[in-house]
Amino acid sequence: MNPPGDLVGRQSEAELLTHNSLNGATGGIWRVNRDGRNTILKIAAPPGRSGVPAHWAASTDQGHWNYWQREALAYRDGLAETAYSAAGIRAPALLEWTDRPDGSVALWLEHVDGVPGTAATPATLGDFAERLGAGHASWLGRRPTEPWLSRDWLRDYTTTRPVTEPIPWDHPTAASAWPDDLRTSLRELWLRRYDVLRATDELPRTLCHHDVWPTNLIVDDSGPVLLDWSFVGPGPLGEDAANLILDTFFDGLVDLALIDEVVELVTTGYLRGLAGAVDAATVRRAIQLTGAAKYFWLAPFMLNHLTTTPTDTRQTYDLRNTVTMFTGRRRPLELVAAWFEKTR
Repeated sequence: MNPPGDLVGRQSEAELLTHNSLNGATGGIWRVNRDGRNTILKIAAPPGRSGVPAHWAASTDQGHWNYWQREALAYRDGLAETAYSAAGIRAPALLEWTDRPDGSVALWLEHVDGVPGTAATPATLGDFAERLGAGHASWLGRRPTEPWLSRDWLRDYTTTRPVTEPIPWDHPTAASAWPDDLRTSLRELWLRRYDVLRATDELPRTLCHHDVWPTNLIVDDSGPVLLDWSFVGPGPLGEDAANLILDTFFDGLVDLALIDEVVELVTTGYLRGLAGAVDAATVRRAIQLTGAAKYFWLAPFMLNHLTTTPTDTRQTYDLRNTVTMFTGRRRPLELVAAWFEKTR
């Protein structure tokens, strides 16, 4: 897919970048070399883009979890750049905003050269988590006022994932990859999902990015740069840290052998960043509870795909076949299940 001709001249070179093409709010992301300078072109698309599944549809409701213009406004109004800047986390600079005839918005963003999060060491992720904790601490007791922030992202996103009953918990593919006790715990988590979500409502609130994972992180000479501010809004403490831990491993992009080290360093780093603003026991519970809440749907979703055609669960980032994916996701799902059991 090439970028729109009205935006990229003949003398420019464009490379389509990997992104979630199912998301109706994203019309494409390219690296574009213009006049010898690399920039990022991202199209924010209003609702109505063809081929978008219902659970990834964009919305014109400013508080909706997938409001189509949120990221553009986060850059334009400066929130992306300032949200965690005091903690040393920045966003790419907005170079240009272009309103297009079809109603979409073209964002020209700074191209950040550095180490991608998928190649970061556990120590680097721990350092980032410390900064993230400090950023979250700065928002405790404050409510951001921007009307376009996501309203209740964690609940709205997770409860709209397309899971249908009956769920084949004992399907041979699942049974061979996931032990009985793991499937039992994941089934219980699914059944108690609304209880888990209600429990997250009792946690301290902060400003969350809501999509902190390695593909949205680049570390350059200035420090960590956090990409993709499409979901930003208030949320429970611990959610971004939990997602960083789990989503580092779900798609097979980082060696599973590092998971225990990442759990430890991200958790302790996040606690250091919070610097006692919230007691340690509450923070650890928050990470565990929000991690369970964020992914209660994933195992049922994967199992649904085993009984539909085609029987393949590959996504944009995870290119493994079904059997390898089920095997590879066992360890992070065990972590989700263990966190759920600890918070019951």
